[in-house]
Amino acid sequence: MNAPAATAEASAEAAVPAISVRGLEKSFRGLPVLRGVDLDVAPGTVLALLGSNGAGKTTVVKILATLLEADAGTASVVGYDVGAQAAQVRGSISLTGQFAAVDEILTGRENLTLMARLRHLAAPKRIADDLLARFSLADAGGRRVATYSGGMRRRLDIAMSLIGSPPVVFLDEPTTGLDPQARLEVWRTVKDLAAQGTTVLLTTQYLDEAEHLADRIAILHEGRIIVDGTLAELRRLLPPARVERVEKQPSLEDVFLALTGAPDTAGGSPAPRVPHGPTERGQR
Repeated sequence: MNAPAATAEASAEAAVPAISVRGLEKSFRGLPVLRGVDLDVAPGTVLALLGSNGAGKTTVVKILATLLEADAGTASVVGYDVGAQAAQVRGSISLTGQFAAVDEILTGRENLTLMARLRHLAAPKRIADDLLARFSLADAGGRRVATYSGGMRRRLDIAMSLIGSPPVVFLDEPTTGLDPQARLEVWRTVKDLAAQGTTVLLTTQYLDEAEHLADRIAILHEGRIIVDGTLAELRRLLPPARVERVEKQPSLEDVFLALTGAPDTAGGSPAPRVPHGPTERGQR
């Protein structure tokens, strides 16, 4: 194959969505939840599916993951039809739900090794050690998961979902119930996934989460995608903001991270320590 032909073929493959949804409909006991959802996710990108509770985000994910059958419409994942080729779809995806699906009695390493064996992969212990290192859990690999923090459990859960290197990962509200520091840990994990070429569909109701992580944002409302675009494109839907000189006050997150010494969202050094008030100053 000559160079121009190879380039054209690569461009054509890149143009094919990793996830494609057309006219998806689903009702429960006569109550419509999805009313014709259309959605595309490009390979190697993060799409945040935003919506309030009950908007149908989890229903979309369950249909794409072959856990639920749609009433109407079509959906495909990496070219496989969700309805007609369910086995191929399941072999191409991983799903992480709202709560970490890890065995608390086992150690982190044992959880990963077990999953690798269930997938009939060679060298399960090596796979476990590689993932522990990748997700900054190597030092905790020999500890029972019951001793892990919420952020560590979620990172382990995502690590388990990556065994077998699925090209598409569904994360259904992965930071629900996590404290601010654990939330930042999960954000860094998602950014790492995208950097390595994994396609991620992330459902969330946290607007700042979508701003930090997503290449594109789709808003699901009353059973339909009402807008889909980059953050810059969505911002242009509103009138330009009036520029005024204001004094920026630190956010609650800024205060929390400064007081606890937690790292910032970019994974840098801990925030500088700040005084704890008049009592500390009086002791100098």
